[in-house]
Amino acid sequence: MASRSVEKADISNAAQGPTVIIRGNVSPLSSSSEDVTMDEADKKLEAMGYTPVFKREFSTWSSFSFAMSISGVYGSLMSTWIYGLQAGGAAAIMWSWVIGGAGAWALALSLAELSSAYPSSGAMYFTLKFLAPEDQVPILCWISGYINLVGTVTGSAATEYASSQMLLAAVSITSNFSYMPTNTHVVACMALLTVVHASINTLPTLWLTRLTSGYVVFHISVLVGACVCLLVQTKEKHSIAYAFTDFQPSSGWNPPGFAFLFGCLTPAWIMTSADSTARIAEEAKDPARIVPKAIANATTFTYIIGFLFNLVLVLCMGDPLELVKSPSGQPVAQLFFNAMGRTPAILFTLCGFAVMNLVAIPGIQAGSRTIFAFSRDNLIPFSPIWRRLSKRSQTPIAAVWLYAALEIVVNLLGLMSDTAISAVFNVCTVALNISYLVPIVCKMLYGRFERGPWHLGRFSMLANSVAVGWNTFMAVIFFFPTTLPVTPENMNYAIVVFVFVLMFSIGFWYTHGRHFYTGPGARRPLAAAVVTST
Repeated sequence: MASRSVEKADISNAAQGPTVIIRGNVSPLSSSSEDVTMDEADKKLEAMGYTPVFKREFSTWSSFSFAMSISGVYGSLMSTWIYGLQAGGAAAIMWSWVIGGAGAWALALSLAELSSAYPSSGAMYFTLKFLAPEDQVPILCWISGYINLVGTVTGSAATEYASSQMLLAAVSITSNFSYMPTNTHVVACMALLTVVHASINTLPTLWLTRLTSGYVVFHISVLVGACVCLLVQTKEKHSIAYAFTDFQPSSGWNPPGFAFLFGCLTPAWIMTSADSTARIAEEAKDPARIVPKAIANATTFTYIIGFLFNLVLVLCMGDPLELVKSPSGQPVAQLFFNAMGRTPAILFTLCGFAVMNLVAIPGIQAGSRTIFAFSRDNLIPFSPIWRRLSKRSQTPIAAVWLYAALEIVVNLLGLMSDTAISAVFNVCTVALNISYLVPIVCKMLYGRFERGPWHLGRFSMLANSVAVGWNTFMAVIFFFPTTLPVTPENMNYAIVVFVFVLMFSIGFWYTHGRHFYTGPGARRPLAAAVVTST
């Protein structure tokens, strides 16, 4: 097979590389050294064209917990529940999760299969080296990489912004709604939180692993506690039939049922970053098995508990129009307030804030590894700076702070208007999904895929087809305005942002990239990471 010949060529090149891992430390090595021991994962990484530089600290449990933290279903659903609520109320919320979640689940399983075959910090961008025809690899990786980077940054920025909104919503409830958060307050709070989260990501991988490992227990405890309290405290509940049949469209779209599709943004946004776990592949102990299992198990678990949490919220929500008009801007926080009173509402809103923080921290870790992987291949400007590793933590600290800075810059759009910041956040799901679909389509078209130890077997083509069909359709839907008639205030400018990114990446390729960029994993003088004393 063609991919095997590429791997063999890279093995011979890797043997002549300037550095390898020796018990977790980067040390110089001559090609004649026989004292080096590398585990199977490191050997595979070298065969794919890279020198191992990270410590492998992530186990099966911590990888699963990391994957669960990326979805953060409790906090993420709190911050995006408004989409289904506006799309048609109870029935739109439930059916958009069932149908939209199934499409996102198929996408996640497809990504898990690819991550098993080609485990690397470059994630889906890197897999194109083996899936696409050799002459198409450079341009496909270049464009897909930039689209993925925009989707990753905007997704993390949205998480930081939502965290700030949730914290200030708790403050608003505490003041009996006498305090109303402004965009300036949200942005200022966001900037502070981003700096804190980035500072945590300068710690060694072992500490980040320990932080992540306890996330699942905390998250599930909060989810169960919130559901039990809501069911006990809510005196007048809706029926199960109401949850699946009551449709109250307020979007202005005709036919009204079309609006339900906008509710699918909630499961797409929560489950779309499944490949973030693939970006820690070079820090996992057995990435070809641990990483795909973490993606598949966490996404399946998120799909199930997200359905149950949605059902509890719908049964206890009262009048959906009252929640849409909540003065706090957070309908789930308002639901807590209406059902349980001020103190429990503050508590569970702050729990949502805590969960969103535990989404943001691994989000920066995954994002910084994306920047590291791209700079290792000289994909982005000033790559030699961003691929440097700290000798103290053996992590790419420069990439961490660049990623945090990009999050803050994106969120500064919130000072302009809600419309501007919404356009950036809406493009997150579309950009990420398109960057995921490119390697899946290449896998289906070119027959170059060689599966890893974790795979979908005979269901692979079915999952791939559902993932491509549904997410291509939803990519178009997510460019539509969610309400009619369209005004400058409610227009969805995500299409403008996406077209700009696409045109920029293509233009930058023809003016710059095509002169030197040859694709991921190619051995060049600048391809190895540099270890600094910071």
